[in-house]
Amino acid sequence: MTMSFTDEQQELRHLVRRFLEEKSSPERVRERIDAGAVRDDAVWRQMAEQLGLQGLAIPEEYGGAGFGPVELGIVLEEMGRRLYVGPYFSTVALVGQLLTEVDDEAARETWLPSIADGSLTAALAVTEDAGSWDPATFATRGEPAGDGWRVSGAKSFVVDAVSSGLLVVAAVAPDGLGFFGVDGGAPGVAITDLDGLDLTRGLARVEMREAPAIRIAPGADGARLLERVHDLAVVALASEQAGGAARALETAVEYAKIREQFGRPIGSFQAIKHKCADMLLKVESARSAAYYAASVVAGGGPEARVAAALAKSYCSEAFTHVAKENIQVHGGIGYTWEHDAHLYLKRAKSAEVLFGSPVEHRARLATLIGI
Repeated sequence: MTMSFTDEQQELRHLVRRFLEEKSSPERVRERIDAGAVRDDAVWRQMAEQLGLQGLAIPEEYGGAGFGPVELGIVLEEMGRRLYVGPYFSTVALVGQLLTEVDDEAARETWLPSIADGSLTAALAVTEDAGSWDPATFATRGEPAGDGWRVSGAKSFVVDAVSSGLLVVAAVAPDGLGFFGVDGGAPGVAITDLDGLDLTRGLARVEMREAPAIRIAPGADGARLLERVHDLAVVALASEQAGGAARALETAVEYAKIREQFGRPIGSFQAIKHKCADMLLKVESARSAAYYAASVVAGGGPEARVAAALAKSYCSEAFTHVAKENIQVHGGIGYTWEHDAHLYLKRAKSAEVLFGSPVEHRARLATLIGI
């Protein structure tokens, strides 16, 4: 597709790119990995106070900028390019968008202003051990308890749960599927780090035993809200994947220009030219899929679910393919721990199965279009 961005959107991209080139350089990313830190607090504050990124997709009445999935996709694309280490994806793309979608003024007033100013980080806890978004697989329960609720059960593969002050948990209530706000440090809550392939993104298991909770949008259709949040989540992830693929391509081309064999840059050899051309095709197609999905999901039209499934399936495979080819272009040095190529491949493989594999999304796409 052909999509043009406004001058304001282009300026947002340039601003975020310049910021991340300095604050999320390969050296800074490795520092965070080595320290086991989930974020750089100073950078997080700068993002909120100087750039307003945490409030980008939050309505103005709650302290945000009032933008939507398209602008958020631009930011996530740039973060994907730099493998940004921090809870932005979980806090803003997942929980922030969920709270913006629900018809619950109390919940929005309680949490959105704190997300917008950067003082609150959050995580969305949906999947359990099976890793499925199908509510039929959920064993976590929410039960009324006096004036509030209690949640019991376990959630797995929760992005950035360890650093989160708020957990938004999908659980089965007596009247159907519901969402519950749980304090990350509340009694009855235990959060355990999971060993993941991607060193730049933390995953955790969250266990709750009668943890005190607040019901979010109690009158809402929980299953329909879950579908909408799933679409928003996979489109946000697709934007990030497109950015990671673009950066992997750039590093491959840069290396092909300077690495010489037989007295010539390897980029002059036909085999390398073909690899890079194929990678470029994958990257541009991934961008088109992600941009289209973000624009359609922003409008909330009937094509949103189709566009989301298409973007996630294509961008997942494109990022993995380009990350692998980047290592091939680099040769032996690309396989070493000291080179950054492996970090992009690990992010690609982890993101490929997060929120559903390409195979699952293609099956979903086939169902949606009646094949």
